[in-house]
Amino acid sequence: LVLFLAFWSLADGGKLLVVPQDGSHWLSMRMVLEKLWEKGHEIVAVVPDAALLLKSSQSFTIKTYSVPYTQEFVDQYYQKLGENSFETLTLSFLLSNITELTNMFTSACQHLLSDKELMRYLQESKFDAIMMDPVLPCGPILAEYLSLPSVYFMRGLPCTFDYKAAQSPSPVSYVPKTLSSLSDHMAFPERVKNFLIGLSEPLLCHLFYLKFESLASEFLQRDVTIQELFSQASVWLMRYDFVFEYPRPIMPNMVYVGGINCLQKKPLSKEFEAMVNASGEHGIVVFSLGSMVSEIPMKKAMEIAEGLGAVPQTVFWRYTGKAPPNLPKNVKLVKWLPQNDLLAHPKTRAFITHGGSHGVYEGICNAVPMVLMPLFGDQMDNAKRVESRGAGLTLNILEMTSTDISNALKAVINDKKYKENIQRLSDLHLDRPIHPLDLAVHWVEFVMRHKGAPHLRPAAHDLNWVQYHSLDVIAFLAAITFLFLFISFKCCLCCCRRCCCKKGRTGKATKAKSH
Repeated sequence: LVLFLAFWSLADGGKLLVVPQDGSHWLSMRMVLEKLWEKGHEIVAVVPDAALLLKSSQSFTIKTYSVPYTQEFVDQYYQKLGENSFETLTLSFLLSNITELTNMFTSACQHLLSDKELMRYLQESKFDAIMMDPVLPCGPILAEYLSLPSVYFMRGLPCTFDYKAAQSPSPVSYVPKTLSSLSDHMAFPERVKNFLIGLSEPLLCHLFYLKFESLASEFLQRDVTIQELFSQASVWLMRYDFVFEYPRPIMPNMVYVGGINCLQKKPLSKEFEAMVNASGEHGIVVFSLGSMVSEIPMKKAMEIAEGLGAVPQTVFWRYTGKAPPNLPKNVKLVKWLPQNDLLAHPKTRAFITHGGSHGVYEGICNAVPMVLMPLFGDQMDNAKRVESRGAGLTLNILEMTSTDISNALKAVINDKKYKENIQRLSDLHLDRPIHPLDLAVHWVEFVMRHKGAPHLRPAAHDLNWVQYHSLDVIAFLAAITFLFLFISFKCCLCCCRRCCCKKGRTGKATKAKSH
């Protein structure tokens, strides 16, 4: 009976192609794929043979393609990315990093698309849909080539390309631009900043995606823009919700699945349970800067250690680098920690995080106030959202001192407003009709069953810039109004002339009679 049910589910399941993004992006996508696999769908993921977290899986098929760099290069690249977060970045250094990033992933995409054997396999496999994280748009190119309906699973795109491609309005007056570190309540100088960022976005993103655009045009053998590629998405699964994100207009094919990584609490191991219980009435603090940061410059590590030693709580610090010599007794260095399970423990008083979306949502789900130390990417924006809602405090990782760290920790632990605010956010987030993971799985299956979601696609995609803003209508109405006014003016002028002429003739006739 079990074998029969297993074969029945496989026969009833669909076939999904996946093009994931390496790093932390993969962690929550993998959860969706495993759930789909449990429901009987066949999953095939296409990954490079040198990657940070994209490894083999028992739940789905992995198809690898060769890339022009080694596993050692990948490990060093991501390690350097974390280390550079603790240095002051100059514009030239930032541009060189972006260039290196685009060169690395463009070459990887080129190798995927030129792998004839793999491309033949993908064409012959007859997939129902393709799921991807499109931040680096190799997936959209592949979806266009294979003519597959696509599901985007993502935190966001540079330059707000996600909302632009979906034709969703983004008024700069109250919708903060990506990487602006602004809230939705902006004073005049902040609105000026947001407006200027919006003006610069087209140029910046053109430079960022230039190589991908050239690659797409060459491979698809037609001129294509990146925005055009992104606009083909059937459904956008966005890894946040309106408890965390600021309210804004969205399109019907944009589905918010924030908190997808929030899992049920599991019992702690005996080792961790013993250390937590030993913290006494003061409780514990969980400290993690994410999987990308393995080592911190010693000077900064010593400052952090000094700041952590000034609080009575026991601090679990996930850190794989060399231990600072001034490490206080209340700080426990661990190479790995069960983050969600520790945050769910009633003795947890605060969470020190780099502001990644996974960690922030675990903090929200478990109602733990946060001290945020954003490093790069969208983490500054995430930290601003938490802080603006009164659920935490943000520290500048480059400028913070040991006193700043201890003061921030004491504030979020001792000031009741932080706990009350994060509890309110948690209650709102958890009050939902369906778990975000189940919602994400539903929409992937929806696209697979119906071969897309064209009924959710707005007609705005078929309009050019002039039509979208009704400039032709405005010009037409302006022309009609001008013509009407011109004719009215001419008619009035003509009437006035005739009246004047009649008066003149009448006056002359009267004078003639009098003579």
